[in-house]
Amino acid sequence: MDISMRAQKLEPSVTLAASAKANALKAQGQNVLSLTVGEPDFTTPKNIQQAAIQAIESGKASYYTPSAGIKELRQAVATYIKSNYQLDYQVENVIVTDGAKFALYLLFQAVLNPLDEVIIPVPYWVSYGEQVKLAEGVPVFVSCAQEQEFKVTVAQLEEARTEKTKILILNSPSNPTGMIYSEKELRAIGEWAVLHDILIVSDDIYGKLVYNGAVFTPIATLSEAIQKQTIIINGVSKSYAMTGWRIGYAVGDKAIIATMNDIASQSTSNPTAVSQYAAIEALSGEQDTVETMRQAFEERLNKVYPMFAALPGFKIEKPHGAFYLFPNIKETMDLCGYTDVTDWVDDLLAEAHVALVTGAGFGAPENVRISYATDLDTLEEAVARIAAFIEAKSTR
Repeated sequence: MDISMRAQKLEPSVTLAASAKANALKAQGQNVLSLTVGEPDFTTPKNIQQAAIQAIESGKASYYTPSAGIKELRQAVATYIKSNYQLDYQVENVIVTDGAKFALYLLFQAVLNPLDEVIIPVPYWVSYGEQVKLAEGVPVFVSCAQEQEFKVTVAQLEEARTEKTKILILNSPSNPTGMIYSEKELRAIGEWAVLHDILIVSDDIYGKLVYNGAVFTPIATLSEAIQKQTIIINGVSKSYAMTGWRIGYAVGDKAIIATMNDIASQSTSNPTAVSQYAAIEALSGEQDTVETMRQAFEERLNKVYPMFAALPGFKIEKPHGAFYLFPNIKETMDLCGYTDVTDWVDDLLAEAHVALVTGAGFGAPENVRISYATDLDTLEEAVARIAAFIEAKSTR
């Protein structure tokens, strides 16, 4: 039996692959320090856990729910957006999905026709391009240099635009770079998208995780026209330490949301019921734990950024959000005798037992992604091991 052509063209997730390699070594008894997956090291807050337990004990979590999610959660999302974005949406503007990743997948399936083009600034989250290809669209990658803080400009967008351009993906704060677009930059991009009738997919999953006085500006808030042109993608995984609960959502045009719901009804049927009740509490309950976790990430960033920046050959822009460092290690590879970043990452894992993610999967073959969503002791030990690895390779 032949495998489908679309599946044969699919590139596996480099983040999940790196995590799997690290876990395999751990299973062999190795002391591996994994800085791979973008997953908070906190447990889900107690109030959210209790909401899930109550849903189980009451029997509410025992049954199928509507494909778009229970009405109470969709309303909680709309209320959350009103509170945080000052934008008015109805329940019909909201779909709840099996993680924000699946919200993106449904969106591309709902709006893309074969050969429609999607502009994706580089570096990019690893699944954007692959999901576009699964929807028979064409990813158009636009390189954003480290010197421009990895942020795309209107001039670059206009150069990439064709009559087939249908979507622009924006991720701010960014995975993998942690960079944040300013209000001025976003307004210019939004007005360009409105002018050319290009749908903005605003991936806001890290919007609550900003540091050192940085400000997250949702592009949908900048004008009524830009709002109408934007689909907001978000979820509870990062801000609420709920990666395993798999709840994301999309907010925007009712017709697009309804079409996404139709596709969901023929694929997953509905998000997990118990997770939906937990997510209501996450969005509607006390928010102190969100700030506590944000402060912890900020402290880690400020402590370990100079340590990683001091490693030989590492060139890093200090991020303003998310929980990643994304250094260019071209000079490091030269020192160590490498020409391929993935080979360097593989040997670092095999010899120093530190797991990073190759930048090749993010469209940046001279970079590596480092997650600081782990404790300071682990991060400091990882820096020491990387330094020793570089020194050993450099002296050969």
